[in-house]
Amino acid sequence: MKAAGRKGTMLVISGPSGSGKTTICKSLLSDPRVRFSVSATTRAPRPGEVDGRDYHFVARERFKAMMAEGAFIEHAEVYGNMYGTLRKPMEEALARGEVYLLEIDVQGALQLKSLGEPGIYVFIAPPDFDELRRRLVARKTEAPDVLERRLKKAEDEWRERTQYDHVVVNDRVERAVGEIRAIAGLQ
Repeated sequence: MKAAGRKGTMLVISGPSGSGKTTICKSLLSDPRVRFSVSATTRAPRPGEVDGRDYHFVARERFKAMMAEGAFIEHAEVYGNMYGTLRKPMEEALARGEVYLLEIDVQGALQLKSLGEPGIYVFIAPPDFDELRRRLVARKTEAPDVLERRLKKAEDEWRERTQYDHVVVNDRVERAVGEIRAIAGLQ
């Protein structure tokens, strides 16, 4: 389903932390027809992240001003940090007929869907919660209390999967990417 004036398609990828969203999205970006949405966030960069490539890192006050200006198609607060999808780059990519790839949390995806924002909504699921725990522990990016919060949130997000157009289990990255390419018409 496409809105008037749109030639492209918005592809929304979300799921719990550790489900493999970022790995899948990086693979999808090897296709020149796909443009990635670089979200704005108030969180600090992780090691290796680059401003403007991974996120637009902004101060909380600037983020709030951007909200007031209508710069976001959706925004949410997650784990005490604010995240938002910028409107202008999305509109430009869709006008060019590209697939505009959004990697956002479940809250943001469901906000977009409830606003009637046309697109393909894909929930990335881990094979099971033991594997999800293993992946999160292996990242070594969170303290134990934060890890437990993420796992609890993953359980809540799992219940929301029925609101998506598609659920893709990320048991093997190559298989999951192939399934998403087929869903998005990128074959």
